[in-house]
Amino acid sequence: MHEMALAESVRGIVENAVRDRPGCKVKTVVLEIGTLASVEVDALRFCLEVVLRDSVADGANVEVENVPGQGWCIECAGNVPISSLFDACPDCGGYQVRPTSGTEMRVKELEVE
Repeated sequence: MHEMALAESVRGIVENAVRDRPGCKVKTVVLEIGTLASVEVDALRFCLEVVLRDSVADGANVEVENVPGQGWCIECAGNVPISSLFDACPDCGGYQVRPTSGTEMRVKELEVE
C-alpha cells in the first residue's frame, strides 16, 4: 500500500514546514490530489491518522481538494477532460491523449497555531 509511504512523506513536509516554530501545533493540512494520481483517498486518510499521531500535526484536520484530470490530445491539438490515464479523447475518440493535470499530489496549505 503506497498510501503509507505518501502519508510518511506528508508528515516529513509538515515537520519541515514548522521546524523553525517550536511549540506550534498544526490544526489543518490541505492536500491537493489529482483524480489520475492513483491515490486511494480513504486509505491515505487512515494512514495519515496513524503517521501524524504524536507529531506536531496530531489530531489535525485533513482536507482533500480533488484536481480533475486533463489531457492534451495530439490529434485535436487541445486540452480535454479525462477521468483515467488511458481515456480516449472525448472530442475525436483518439487515444493519443497525454495527461497534463490531475496526476499530482501536494501539500497545498497548513493552518498552524
